[in-house]
Amino acid sequence: MTTPPDRPVASLDSLVLHATDNGVSWITLNRPEAMNAVTWDQRERVISLLAEASADPTVRAVVITATGKGFCAGADLRGAPSTGERVPGDVARTIRLGAQRLIAAVLDCEKPVIAAVNGTAAGIGAHLAFACDLVIATEQAKFIEVFVRRGLVPDGGGAYLLPRLIGPQRAKELMFFGDSVPAADAERLGLVNRVVPAGELEKTARAWAERLATGPTRAIAMTKQLVNASLGSDRATAFAAEAAAQEINMTTADANEGVASFVERRSPSYEGR
Repeated sequence: MTTPPDRPVASLDSLVLHATDNGVSWITLNRPEAMNAVTWDQRERVISLLAEASADPTVRAVVITATGKGFCAGADLRGAPSTGERVPGDVARTIRLGAQRLIAAVLDCEKPVIAAVNGTAAGIGAHLAFACDLVIATEQAKFIEVFVRRGLVPDGGGAYLLPRLIGPQRAKELMFFGDSVPAADAERLGLVNRVVPAGELEKTARAWAERLATGPTRAIAMTKQLVNASLGSDRATAFAAEAAAQEINMTTADANEGVASFVERRSPSYEGR
């Protein structure tokens, strides 16, 4: 990753906190004074950390969260490399290489990703949460499809993610009006898996992540791929992908351990391999 010259690496390390604990990679946005509006270099750092999680066999789950009262208030383009005079194609290219890459990095991560949403998630911040495999939110959290308020089309995969999560009519309602959706309503709609008191967010996210981290990591990765691809597939394609995934998974140590533990009537011990 190339860091813009006006943002030293030490500063970036403080803006995206990272730690690995018990097989869980914790990625924490840390610009509370800006409600964690994500900058160019923060975005690149998150993408890099997700790629590292995929490649690291000791990482078996990921949590994305934030400090302060906001999860992510959207995109902050300050600090992005200057491109000079805008020409046709620049905006589309910026979206493809920016917001869409961030969302794709979450969707394509080979480890399960949990969003621990501590506060407002707006615009690309909402889509960052919705791209995660599981979403836990505090009672104070809210989700806002803010684009229409600025006269903009949703980006960062919003028009792809929301209809798949809640159906086209509900997605259009959120995107056409841009209303704030409280956590309880988001849970009812199916955007959030669990709503918890603020003091229980980290505890709940940690419990879920560490449970995933003791599971059959490759089987979970392939399950994630199957589910993500299923809504864009016909039945024959989905069934073929399922059979192929099962064939590949049966070569893993964890699959053999799972079968052996069943036969031997004991609890399995998975190593993520």
